[in-house]
Amino acid sequence: METTKLQRLFDACNEVFTDEEPPSYRQIQWLRHLLDSMEALDVGINEFGEGTPDHTNRYRKLVDGQSLTSITYIHIYESEYFSMGIFCFPAGASIPFHDHPGMTVLSKLLYGSMYHKAYDWVLPTKLAHLKDRHTRTGLAGLAVDEVLEAPCQPSVLFPRSGGNIHSFTALTPSAILDVLSPPYNDELGRPSTYFYELPIRALPGYAVLEERDLPEDLTVEGAPYLGPKLTLDAINN
Repeated sequence: METTKLQRLFDACNEVFTDEEPPSYRQIQWLRHLLDSMEALDVGINEFGEGTPDHTNRYRKLVDGQSLTSITYIHIYESEYFSMGIFCFPAGASIPFHDHPGMTVLSKLLYGSMYHKAYDWVLPTKLAHLKDRHTRTGLAGLAVDEVLEAPCQPSVLFPRSGGNIHSFTALTPSAILDVLSPPYNDELGRPSTYFYELPIRALPGYAVLEERDLPEDLTVEGAPYLGPKLTLDAINN
């Protein structure tokens, strides 16, 4: 039986992401290459909508990428070392600026068009007393400001570079396959923190990012994963 693209990506992530040492440049490029080959059908999503035939006939049922009315997360896998999942966006939906503390993240736009903006910290963040609570604030430099249109190469962000604090706005129905290492974990000091962007007019390309509460209008639904089943027997971590 032929190994699926997702299985090859999973096996590579399982080999690369361990507690022994950070991944090397060569290993990251290997993962990018595998991620670059992924398409929506490889993870059980029909990007064209219900009624469009799956000519590969690989799966009985697919997530309808055109019918989703809110941001939807499809969980694939998570361990203490890495996680894999898909964010599906209807046109116009957005996720505001948020960070990835101590994490390496590889992302692949599976279909659609997406506005992507990202910053990296220039100076260490400070705690400020605002509105009867302590919030993080800091100076950040613009790292990414672009429109992504599928097909395009995967992006990579690192703990201190590559646009660790980013936002997405879907210009058309879109989906992003993410690999995070290590995953978010509040207890281990890796919470997801959201930020306001306060551009500095006198310094183009720089902004003050100020911590904010989880946006009230941010709704993320869940949907079952309908792609090929992963074989976990070879996990060594």
